[in-house]
Amino acid sequence: MRLDKFLSEMLYGTRSEVKKTIRSGLVTVNGTAITKPELKIDELSDIICVGGEEVLYSKYVYYMMYKPAGYISATKDNSQKTVIDLLKKNMDNIKNGVFPVGRLDIDTEGLLLLTNDGNLAHMLLSPVKHVEKAYYLIADGIITEEAIKQLEEGIDIGDDTQTLPARIENIKACQFKELGEYEQGIIAKSHDARKISDDIFTSMELVLHEGRYHQVKRMVKAAGSQVLYLKRIRMGTLLLDEKLAPGQCRKLTDEETRSIKNCCGKYIMVS
Repeated sequence: MRLDKFLSEMLYGTRSEVKKTIRSGLVTVNGTAITKPELKIDELSDIICVGGEEVLYSKYVYYMMYKPAGYISATKDNSQKTVIDLLKKNMDNIKNGVFPVGRLDIDTEGLLLLTNDGNLAHMLLSPVKHVEKAYYLIADGIITEEAIKQLEEGIDIGDDTQTLPARIENIKACQFKELGEYEQGIIAKSHDARKISDDIFTSMELVLHEGRYHQVKRMVKAAGSQVLYLKRIRMGTLLLDEKLAPGQCRKLTDEETRSIKNCCGKYIMVS
């Protein structure tokens, strides 16, 4: 690989910016200062440094985003703001080809993985892998025990087959005042026409092993209620970082990357 291409791919700037850096003498290859951007290097074995700092080669990048409402899970759109638009606002440089793994509805918040690793995305989304996706939701009214049983065993949402068995955790009935201030603000926007201070809501975590269209909302509707707030909190082993605010993102740690690859079986590196 050309030296300037390598540094550009490692996000050290555009090709023209990288060429200026190389010609300034700040780049060394195996301890020798290099001023020729076109120099061919072995990105896997050569030691490349910029300003004395070693640059390690990585073909793939992995980002965790706390997707806020108002953005669509797409790489580009002519009318709506996309999660890639948001990623570019958060990160100085991103590699070409980065895309969201799966989708969250425009009004749904929470964990979104973005990468250029198509192999990993395929495994995480493959129905045969049954990778868990966990959601925190607030529903209108009380969801009955019978409805909970239906959700856990599989429920008819209008498709050819019932949903796969789901798992429900941390379910509780609560009043509006018991919800968090952030959730209160979101729910209040859709309840302007009526008093909600004495209303009863159900909060819970719903864990799925599949990803059908609007699945969580359709399941809750089939159970006799309506989702008022929805946030994805986990995908496989990857947990939404509590330190991230809506709209923020960061790179995955090495441990998170290894763990998310291992959670869906054997990971095959594609060159």
